[in-house]
Amino acid sequence: MNAPDHRRAYVARINRVVDHISTHLGDTLDLQTLAGVAHFSPWHFHRLFQAMTGETLADCVRRLRLEAAAQRLLASPPQAALAVALEVGFASAEVFTRAFGAHFGMTPTAWRRGGWRSWSASRREQLSKIHQEVRKEDQAAGPGLQHDEDSWPSGRPFTDKGVLMQVELKTLPALRLAYMRHTGPYGHPDIGATWQRLWAWLGQHELDPERIYGIVQDDPEVTPADKCRYDCCFEVDAAFQPQGEIGVQAFAGGRYACTPFTGTGATIHDAWMRMLGEWLPQSGYQADDKPSLELYEGDFVVDKKTGAFRCLLCMPVRPL
Repeated sequence: MNAPDHRRAYVARINRVVDHISTHLGDTLDLQTLAGVAHFSPWHFHRLFQAMTGETLADCVRRLRLEAAAQRLLASPPQAALAVALEVGFASAEVFTRAFGAHFGMTPTAWRRGGWRSWSASRREQLSKIHQEVRKEDQAAGPGLQHDEDSWPSGRPFTDKGVLMQVELKTLPALRLAYMRHTGPYGHPDIGATWQRLWAWLGQHELDPERIYGIVQDDPEVTPADKCRYDCCFEVDAAFQPQGEIGVQAFAGGRYACTPFTGTGATIHDAWMRMLGEWLPQSGYQADDKPSLELYEGDFVVDKKTGAFRCLLCMPVRPL
C-alpha cells in the first residue's frame, strides 16, 4: 500500500467516527468508545483526530450535538428544550444551556424565538464569500470537472431553463450506500473533484451503478462551511465491505420533495436556497431532520465545456 492509500485508509476511519457520532448523539461518546470505532489506540487517537480534522474529538462531539439540537429546537410541534438536550446527549438543562450559549452566543430560548436568523445570515454570508472567491479563481466549471475529462460520462444535459420550479413528493427507499466524502464548503469545485475520483474508482472496479447519490449531511446555515460533509455515494448490497477511502453508511429513506436541477456545482447552492425560500414556505411541509440529497440517474452526463449536469434535488419533509 503506497502513501496515498495509507492516507485514504486513515480518512476512512476518521469518517467512520464522525458518522458514528452523528448517529449516536445520545450515547456515551468518550475517547475509548470512539477510538474503538476507528480501530486506533486511544493513546494516539485524540491527537490524530485533531490533526486530520482541525478540531478536537471533544469539540467535534459537542458541535454535532449542538447543531442537531439547534435544528430540533425549531421543529414543529415544539419540543421542550430539556427533551432536546437529553436526546442529543447532554446530562441536564444547565449543561446544555451553557454549551449552547458558548457555541451560538445565545440561549436555546433566544434561538427558538428568532435568534437563529442572525446565525443563519452569518453562515450564508460566509458561504457567499467563499463562492465569490471560487468564481474569481475559475469562472468556468470547477477544476475537478476539467481534468482528465475522459473519466466522466460526457454529453449535453437536457436543460429546463425558464420553467417554474416543479416539485414532486417521493418516498425514497432505505439504502445501503458506499461513499467517498468531501469535507468543506458546499458548492466548492473540490466536490466535483471528489465525484471524479469516485467515478474513476467505479471504473477501476468495473462497477456501473444505476443511480448515484450526493448526500448533504449538514445544514450550511448552522454548520461552519469548513466542517460541512458531502458524500458521493452509490448503492451496495450487504456483502460489500469498506475499501480504503470508500466507507459504507445506511440511508433511512422516507418522504422527500424532489425538483429537477440543471447547472454546475457553482449554482447548485442557489437552487437549494430557492427551494427552501420559495417552495417550502407555501407547501404545507417543513424540512425533516434527515440529510438532503442529490439523485443522479443512469443517464448522468457532464458538459465538457461548461461543467453542467442534471440531477434531482431531494429535501426531506414532513407535514407542518
